[in-house]
Amino acid sequence: MRSLCLLALLPATAFARDTAAEYRLDPVHTRVMFAISHAGFSNAIGTVSGSTGTVVFDPDDWTRARVDVRIPIARADLGDADWNKATLAKSLLDAEGHPEARFVSTRVEPVDATHARVYGDLSLRGVTREVVLDVTLNAAKRHPMPPFRRTVGFSATTKLSRADFGITAWKSVIGDEVELRIEAEATYDGKADDDTAPATPPSPSPQEPTP
Repeated sequence: MRSLCLLALLPATAFARDTAAEYRLDPVHTRVMFAISHAGFSNAIGTVSGSTGTVVFDPDDWTRARVDVRIPIARADLGDADWNKATLAKSLLDAEGHPEARFVSTRVEPVDATHARVYGDLSLRGVTREVVLDVTLNAAKRHPMPPFRRTVGFSATTKLSRADFGITAWKSVIGDEVELRIEAEATYDGKADDDTAPATPPSPSPQEPTP
């Protein structure tokens, strides 16, 4: 009886721990977009595809979320071969010496049911700095295409200084502030059988007429 009383006093969150699931990033549907001033004339836009990593997520408790993502810097694309070569050179991103960036979350501050601020360490070009992502949960549901796995989708934005990461070349041409936008999808890291939709309950049989 005493044990039952103690259980009744436990917070509801104690029973919600199993609701967090690990999702694996879909590199095809995950992309990082960056924008940076080009001599004040325009904002040059590039993308990086092929990111990999994991997301631990509980839609009922954002504070338990964890993110670990690796971004293949060598796949940065600004839409022009010469631009790409210059951007990946040692004086800027140094893709040969530092072929990937990594973001590891440290804490999450929920804003509401579908928004949160995700704090984490971004390692880029051998330098690690804290950045804060403004994250929106777009969907958390069973994917409509086979194998129908549970999937989550997020959009995130942030701004950072390239100088903070030791990228200081071409100051007269390239701005310092970098705007980042991330679109990410991640799939439940489990068996597809775990995610099949529940069977539709049978329709009740018609009642026999009252005699």
